[in-house]
Amino acid sequence: MSAQTEARARGRESFSRRAWADAVAELSAADREAPLEPEDLDRLASAAFLAGRDAVSIEVWERAHRELLARGEVLPAARCAGRLVFVLLTAGELARAGGWLARARRLLEDRPECAEQGYLLVPEAFQRAVAGDWPAAYALGGRAAEIGERFADLDLVTLARNLQGRALIGQGRITEGMTLLDEMMVAVTAGEVSEIVAGSVYCSVIEACQEVLDLRRAQQWTAALTHWCDAQPDLVPFSGHCLVHRAEIMQLHGAWPDALEAAEQAGRRLMQRPQPAVGAAFYQQAELHRLRGAFAEAEAAYHEASRWGREPQPGLARLRLAQGQVGAAAAAIRRVVEATPNRIARTRLLPALVEIMLAAEDVAAARAAADELAELAGDLDAPLLRALAAHAHGAVLLREGEAQAAVGALRGAWTVWQELEVPYEAARARVLIGLACRQLGDEESAAMELDAAHWSFGRLGALPEQAEAESLSRAAAAERTGGLTARELEVLRLVAAGMTNRMIAADLVLSEKTVARHVSNIFAKLGLSSRAAATAYAYEHGLV
Repeated sequence: MSAQTEARARGRESFSRRAWADAVAELSAADREAPLEPEDLDRLASAAFLAGRDAVSIEVWERAHRELLARGEVLPAARCAGRLVFVLLTAGELARAGGWLARARRLLEDRPECAEQGYLLVPEAFQRAVAGDWPAAYALGGRAAEIGERFADLDLVTLARNLQGRALIGQGRITEGMTLLDEMMVAVTAGEVSEIVAGSVYCSVIEACQEVLDLRRAQQWTAALTHWCDAQPDLVPFSGHCLVHRAEIMQLHGAWPDALEAAEQAGRRLMQRPQPAVGAAFYQQAELHRLRGAFAEAEAAYHEASRWGREPQPGLARLRLAQGQVGAAAAAIRRVVEATPNRIARTRLLPALVEIMLAAEDVAAARAAADELAELAGDLDAPLLRALAAHAHGAVLLREGEAQAAVGALRGAWTVWQELEVPYEAARARVLIGLACRQLGDEESAAMELDAAHWSFGRLGALPEQAEAESLSRAAAAERTGGLTARELEVLRLVAAGMTNRMIAADLVLSEKTVARHVSNIFAKLGLSSRAAATAYAYEHGLV
């Protein structure tokens, strides 16, 4: 057996077990011994792409394309051109991708219908989807899927139906879209499609789950993607996306140190083949820094996200709010909401708009945003979105002075946060419940809610929120006691128990003159004029 034959056999074996780096090395060695046939060039190019070596994959597919054209094999040559379109689009090289797409179309002019023509409809459908032309994207995806079914090309069917599912979601037909995406994932998880298609669909479906705030689906498919990536240690293109998704879910569940580690690892992995998705990794890092009170690190990460094309809102506006820059926060969130007509995309912005408008004392704008969020929650029927809408509604009701109704809405939000195991949002709901209880005069319940929130924030490492909860608790205590000292509180409790100054002096081992001075101070601080009024105050404020 020749050296070329041995290296080629090893390369094919590595390819079959998804050892992409080994496949690239061994097939490249075989190619140096003697030029590979187009079939093996396709393997080499695919392995190079999956190992993160885009330049090699582009070079090899271009070579395979030329070789096939020289042999007169037009359809396989057009398919190579289609693969180049995909790789170049992924790398953000739109002009080169457009050139190869035009070449592939020219090659297929006046030819009978074939699977290759279906593949050329996929990037066109994708472009329509990016432009927000969902009906056109759905129709093009349908045509491509029909071609794929006619020629028994499951890769093509899966890509096309995935685009149709995303288009349905874009049109607000959430249930239909998610059902179609779930169906396509059957082929993906069963290993019935190529790795490049599988990775693309995994990322697309998880992104769709996050768009509609379907946390449970996102968790399930992210777990499946993690398992798929772990089985391919050399995998680069989709593993970074997987880590970003994992970081987002870990953040929701309160595992913030692990989430930050995953987000940072995602950034390093994605930088191996720089692409716009790097921005998502930096945005996730920024969010985690902001939540933990590391504001300088958060600001730097938001700016990095922006450099990579990721809109830094609403996170950056929330950072400005946490820094006390209410005007800057309001201007930023208004700008991005007004520039976002897509209803689903607005679900990620409206909760921040409500929070910031309340801080800016624009209750009318907060009410309008909360109402829109409630309408969207009714249409999309996602538990996470329902909780966000109930939280926003409760926050506005509280500011409008409807404390009793606010408690009901916020309790509903807290219940869902608990069911979804989202501790940070659950703690934020308890802060507002505490404030509502205070408005209703139920100081004991207010103190308990604020204490529970303070404890939860401490466990998470949410330092800014923990400090705010502590401040609110201190303010509640000061309001309840009327600014009395610890000794004055002791004296007040004994007055409320019906004891005379002489009895109090004996009990506390003080002089009657000192007790009389404490009683006088209590009356002055609380604005009272009699022991009976002091007794009533003590009972009304839960001091006895």
